[in-house]
Amino acid sequence: MYNYILFDLDGTLTNPAEGITNSVAYSLSKYGIEVSDKKELYKFIGPPLKDSYIEYYGFSESDALQAIEYYREYFKPKGMFENKVYSGVPELLNTLKQSGKRVILATSKPEVFSTEILKHFDLYKYFDFVSGATLDGTRSKKADIIAYALAEMRITEKEKCLMVGDRAQDINGAIANGIDSLGVLYGYGDRAEHIRANATYIAETVEDILKFV
Repeated sequence: MYNYILFDLDGTLTNPAEGITNSVAYSLSKYGIEVSDKKELYKFIGPPLKDSYIEYYGFSESDALQAIEYYREYFKPKGMFENKVYSGVPELLNTLKQSGKRVILATSKPEVFSTEILKHFDLYKYFDFVSGATLDGTRSKKADIIAYALAEMRITEKEKCLMVGDRAQDINGAIANGIDSLGVLYGYGDRAEHIRANATYIAETVEDILKFV
């Protein structure tokens, strides 16, 4: 049914909780904000960072942009590698490639970091294209990231595209581009979130993804 499979990164292919929460905590400490339980920062996993600083800590846009710079001070040398590939993901990606599917990354994480992470965990070889955010924030919304991937890959058969992700942003981005979506439950979103967002399908495990592809 689907020839083009677009994947989110954080919470879908890898579990980035340690690196992201450490990076956010480091950035918040620059503003005198101490976080006692880093699980409180799981809400930063998935959405664009600027939006999260503004929504959850009331930062102005300029402060949010500065906070992102602090975040990257920790994330770039260390945080991006405080990360784990979900069990079954390499096998899933290999099966898709062997089946002739085109595999695309569509993530709100900066493209340069996403590529490094894929290479570090030996996943890059499975991808036909990597679409991520720009460092300057001009491309950060999931809808824009998906649109960029479709345009660069010259994909016009939208009915043959499926976006796989763990948060409502992934589902909303897919809908905005007129493509189907699959919400996964092993990441940082839950069933209710995917139902509210009108996901086309919902998968409980990595292995379940193949059933819908």
